[in-house]
Amino acid sequence: MMFGAGIGIGMLTFATAEPMYHFAKNPSTIMGLTEGSTAGNVREAYIWSFTHWGLAAWAAYAIVGLALGYFAYRRGLPLTIRSSLTPLFGKALSGPLGHAIDVVAVVATVLGVSQTLGFGVEQFISGLSRIGVGDWLYSTAADGTQSSSTMGIIVALLVIMGASTLSALSGVGKGIKWLSNINMGLSFFVLTFFLIFGSTVFGLTTLFVGMWDYLISIPGNIFTVWAKDGTEVGDSLAGWQGGWTIFYWAWWIAFAPFVGVFLARISKGRTIREYVLGALIIPAIMCFVWFALVGGTAIDLELSGVAAGAIVDAGQADQLFAMLAVILSENLAYIMSVLVVILLLTYLVTSADSAVLIINTINAGGDEGPKSRPHIMFWGAALALVVGGLIVAGGLSAIQTAMVIGALPFSLVMVLMGISLMKAIYNDVRREKHGLQTIHVEAMPAE
Repeated sequence: MMFGAGIGIGMLTFATAEPMYHFAKNPSTIMGLTEGSTAGNVREAYIWSFTHWGLAAWAAYAIVGLALGYFAYRRGLPLTIRSSLTPLFGKALSGPLGHAIDVVAVVATVLGVSQTLGFGVEQFISGLSRIGVGDWLYSTAADGTQSSSTMGIIVALLVIMGASTLSALSGVGKGIKWLSNINMGLSFFVLTFFLIFGSTVFGLTTLFVGMWDYLISIPGNIFTVWAKDGTEVGDSLAGWQGGWTIFYWAWWIAFAPFVGVFLARISKGRTIREYVLGALIIPAIMCFVWFALVGGTAIDLELSGVAAGAIVDAGQADQLFAMLAVILSENLAYIMSVLVVILLLTYLVTSADSAVLIINTINAGGDEGPKSRPHIMFWGAALALVVGGLIVAGGLSAIQTAMVIGALPFSLVMVLMGISLMKAIYNDVRREKHGLQTIHVEAMPAE
C-alpha cells in the first residue's frame, strides 16, 4: 500500500531514466573526475540514484507519519497535521494557526501529487502509444519535437481520476488495498522478469556496490551545496543540483503530508521500532533493488552496444518501453508493454485515490465518516483539473516550479513536527517513571 501511494509511479519512470541520466552526467563528470557513459561512471551514477531515492526520501515520510500516528493513536487527537504540533502550541491550534498549518499541508500535497501524476500521465501516454492506441496521443511542434497532446492528457486524466475517485469512495480497506495488492503482484512479476532476463550479474553487482558507495557518501553529500560562482564548472554543478537533488528535496517534502497521513493510518498498533523498519529501511532497500536491476539492465545494454542508443535516445517517459523492445522479440515486447501499462494505471489510480482520501481527511479535521463522500468527489475533480491545467499550460516544468514553492512552507512545519515529537516522547518517559498513564483511553459510554 505504501508503494501504491505514489512511489510506484516514480520507480517506473525513474528506475530506468535516472541511472541512465547520471551514467551520462553527474557531478563527477562535470568536475572531470570520471567520463560519462563509460564503465568507470557506473558507480557514480548509482551513488546519486540511491541518494535521491534512499533514506532521505523515506525519512521525510517517516517523520510526518510517526508524529501523526503518535498523537492520533496515543493521545486520541484527530488524524490531521495540526495535531502533531500540540506540545508546542496547545489550544492555539484550534484557531487560525491550526487552520493555516492544515492549509499549508493541503497545498503541498496537491502540488506534490500533481508532480507525481504528471510524470505518470506522461509515461502512461507513452505506453498507450507503444501498444498502438493511436497517433492522437501526441502532437508535433514546428521543429519536429513531439509532446503529449491535450486530448491525450484529458483522456488519461479522465480514466485515472474517474477510477481513483470510485476507489477512494470505497475507502482504504477495500478499493485502495485491493488495487495495491494487484500492483504489488505485477511489480514483483516485472522485477522477477528483469532478474531472470535482464543483466542479472551486472544488476546485483551495482546493487551491493552501489549501496556501500551510497552509505559512505552520505556524510559528504548531505552537507554539499554548490552555488553559481561564474565559472563553467561551478555554474554547471549548481544547475545539476538544482535540477536533481533540490528538486527531489522539494518533491519529498511536498509529498510528506500525503504519505505521512497514509503511513499513520496503516500503522496503528506498531511500535516505533517496527514503524521505522517498515517505513524507512525496507522501502529504501526495495527502491535500491528496483533501480539496480531495471536501470542496471539499461546501462549494461548500452555499454555492451546491444541497445545501440535505442534506450539513450528515447524520452524519459519512454525508456522503460524502449528497453523492453531491445530485450524481447516484437510480440513479447508488446505483451510486456501492456502489462507495464496496466501496472502504471493501477499505480496512478492508487496514488490519486490515496491523495484524494488524505486531502479530504486533513480538510475534514480527521473525520472519515460518510458525510465526506461529496468532498472526496470534489477533491478528485479538483486534482484532475490542477494536474491537467499545469501540464497543458507549461508541461512538467510548470508543476515542478509550483511544487518547489508549495514545499517550502511545509518544510518549516516538518521541523516543528520533529521537535514536537521528541518533546512528547520525553514527557511520556517522565510520566511512565512516575506511574502515570501515557496512552489515551476512550471513555466507556454510560449505560
